[in-house]
Amino acid sequence: MTTAVPATHREVRLATRPQGPLSAGHFRTVEAPVPEAGSGQVLVRNRLMSVTAVMDTLVRGNPDLPMPSYEPGEVLGGPAIGVVIAAPGTGLEPGDLIAHNGGWREYAVIDETDAQRLDAGALPDVAAHLSQGLTAWLGIVRGAEVRPGDTVLVTAAAGGVGSLAGQFARLRGAARVIGTTSSRHKGTYLVEELGYDAVVTRDAGPIEDQLRKAAPAGIDAVFDNVGGEQLLAALALARRGARVGLVGTLSGQMSGGFTAPVGIDTGALILRGITLRGMSGSDHLDAIPQWFEEFSRGLHEGTLTFPHTRLSGIDQAPRALCELLEGRHVGAVLVEL
Repeated sequence: MTTAVPATHREVRLATRPQGPLSAGHFRTVEAPVPEAGSGQVLVRNRLMSVTAVMDTLVRGNPDLPMPSYEPGEVLGGPAIGVVIAAPGTGLEPGDLIAHNGGWREYAVIDETDAQRLDAGALPDVAAHLSQGLTAWLGIVRGAEVRPGDTVLVTAAAGGVGSLAGQFARLRGAARVIGTTSSRHKGTYLVEELGYDAVVTRDAGPIEDQLRKAAPAGIDAVFDNVGGEQLLAALALARRGARVGLVGTLSGQMSGGFTAPVGIDTGALILRGITLRGMSGSDHLDAIPQWFEEFSRGLHEGTLTFPHTRLSGIDQAPRALCELLEGRHVGAVLVEL
């Protein structure tokens, strides 16, 4: 059965680079001709897309990242899930569900090599294919090397990555899981819905003082997605032999960069045998089958959840990104197209 394709569709373009906080006014939603797929290409009708904090850095044209920045006047890109409409000369068929990086538009043409065919039944909710679960799993399993009985700290615990990291830590046998977040409201969610034992919030005083109360015996493993003051506080409380997985730099990203410099006493780290390990997903592609199997099993069995918020309509995509950066939501932020 052939699906009718309209002549035009909507897509979101970067209007101008922000000098201050990002706002919806930095984007334009425009109508454009639906592209056509050539041989070896795939025309996909997008159904869901995600927004992530790194997009703010790309919008600002920061050169520190190993990925191209967004350019003014051009369509943005990002993780999306859609249905194949046409795929001439490829191994895909109309109706196939695929994941790709051509979000921020209703229709996209991508190369077959950039499309990942999805099993619609592999996860209870197809939206979970847009999770940042691989980053969360890697930081917990290979970065912080969480072990049974550990006291674990997860920074930015209410975000798309952190909301899964704490759950993976518990599945790995952590005895006590502590999270940092921006507000008491989110802290309540972490404790009541995601099973955290304690929370540290930015609006309740110095991070290190709060952390000493939450972890009086110290911390064995740290999943750090923030850097800055929160990483320093974690190191101050780290026990001998503690492992720290570094997965993000949100303290720097929120001001448009990807750096989060801190003053570290290397002598103390050496004497206490503390390990800091930077984690990049591109260095751990071999882990994908294992993390996905654990993620799928956990979602099906109910030992894991995928916290997320959905906004409806491509015109809501700029708002979704701005609200993510403002910390308004818990978990991942998705847009239904």
